[in-house]
Amino acid sequence: MEIMPDHVHLLIKCDPQFGIHRVVKHLKGYTSRVLRMEFRHLTSRLPSLWTNAYFVATVGTVQLDVIKKYIESQKERSD
Repeated sequence: MEIMPDHVHLLIKCDPQFGIHRVVKHLKGYTSRVLRMEFRHLTSRLPSLWTNAYFVATVGTVQLDVIKKYIESQKERSD
């Protein structure tokens, strides 16, 4: 995981039968609840914490280490 000012990079392994759209929905719902409980002012200021949009790419022919290095390098690029 790498957290950027305007987006988050995650490398997630999921069962294809479950569906990545469900993973994203659960992740956004859970993190929204937790953040709103910890930071109460978010409840009144923002109608939602996350947009409906997301980008997904599968790791197939690319080696897992390459993806991990890419995600880790994103923080260095933003500094």
